[in-house]
Amino acid sequence: MRLTCSEHLKYRLSLRNIEYGLPERIFRESVERFFDEETRHLIATMEVELFNKKREVMVAYTIEEETVTLLTIHPLKQGQKDNRVKSGRWRRI
Repeated sequence: MRLTCSEHLKYRLSLRNIEYGLPERIFRESVERFFDEETRHLIATMEVELFNKKREVMVAYTIEEETVTLLTIHPLKQGQKDNRVKSGRWRRI
């Protein structure tokens, strides 16, 4: 399977000063995956060290044929993942 990064993701990594390999690591190693009912994207979340703190970070992505496109990345606020699951926006897959 081929893995690509969107221009938006590259911009966000630069803007937030996040290491370039982190989104791929989250995509490959995450054990928590969701479907976002609002955006229709797939989501991988994982706790990682970011800015010298343990943070839960999400990566949104799509899969089309044999290509995975990583779309965006952002740290989740406390309770944000649970709230999205409870509201039905994120469905576990």
